[in-house]
Amino acid sequence: MNLATDQNLADDGLSDTGRKFVALRDSTIARWEREIRSRIDGADELRSPVLTNTIPAFFDNIAEALSPGHNRRDATSNTNAAAVHGGERARMTSFSPDQVIHEYQILRESIAAEASGKIDLTASDWAIIDRSINRAVREAVREFVSIQDDLRRKLAAALSHDMRTPLAVILNGAEVVQMAPDLAMAQRAAAKISNNAIRLKDMMEELLDALTSKGGDQLPMTLSSFDIADLVDDVAVSYGQPGGMKLDTSLEPVEGFWCRGSLRRALENLINNASKYGDGAKVRVAATQTRGRLMLSVRNTGEPIPKERHGAIFDYLTRERADATVGWGVGLPFVKRVAESHGGSVAVDSSLETGTTFLIDIPVDCRPYVVPSSGSADRAG
Repeated sequence: MNLATDQNLADDGLSDTGRKFVALRDSTIARWEREIRSRIDGADELRSPVLTNTIPAFFDNIAEALSPGHNRRDATSNTNAAAVHGGERARMTSFSPDQVIHEYQILRESIAAEASGKIDLTASDWAIIDRSINRAVREAVREFVSIQDDLRRKLAAALSHDMRTPLAVILNGAEVVQMAPDLAMAQRAAAKISNNAIRLKDMMEELLDALTSKGGDQLPMTLSSFDIADLVDDVAVSYGQPGGMKLDTSLEPVEGFWCRGSLRRALENLINNASKYGDGAKVRVAATQTRGRLMLSVRNTGEPIPKERHGAIFDYLTRERADATVGWGVGLPFVKRVAESHGGSVAVDSSLETGTTFLIDIPVDCRPYVVPSSGSADRAG
């Protein structure tokens, strides 16, 4: 199955070169992962789903760009998937920006090694591959830095707000000690100083933990094991009532550990948006898995979302136009939180030729990446 971000399940528009390129995906990503683990510090500690991230979809986007019959100019055209990759690296790993750059360089090396003797890639083809990787690097690093800057702003706010009280107590206590008329008063002031110094120490440790852990607030998660095809079928039935919307589905059975309630709400949000802002044609929902990750997508046809808006539509209270009847409302920020709370991400791919696809890309087993609620069913599987 083609894993490109435009839900191109039938390989529409792929040239012979593009099809051969897709056939090399698994071997190329496997080589890339081996090289990443051996050459990038900290990568060997990451679980495969986190390390793989959106790279398989990016690879298949390159295949589309290598096909003259497809409208994709390079692998980053019409989609924010590269930026999403950088955001996940910032939230889920200890990578630095130069390591993000390095992993894309290793991807190019892996493509060259696996394609050698199997595909006759022309100079023009390599120009497309290089352009795809170079633009992906810029978008990924830009998003990576943006998330790190946001974290620094939050830490600065915490420092300025939460630490004022213990600092004031320490300063006041020091003055009391200096002026204390007896030992008992000095000891009481010293005890306050000590207690608030310990409080400050604990705050600093929490801040350091925040700097070295994944960012963002997680939704409350109740985890259970279920088949994503069953969930999509349940949702499709609810939309298939007389007079209701009809859904096309293309589903692989994928058994995983997720939060059923939040994932269902996210899927319903995407379907509602697809129906409301599409051109009236059927909405298609697809699900597949690759390298330990679930790829759940919703596609509609109609007016595309400009690429410069691909990041903003996931912000709260952001609409595509001032006209309240046209926009993406507050549902997409929730979808983003659901995906990130599962240890993954959501990307958008949108063009007039291929329609608009939202892709939820999360680990098949999200338990290692989620702090579950007390009612979570954390069964071995």
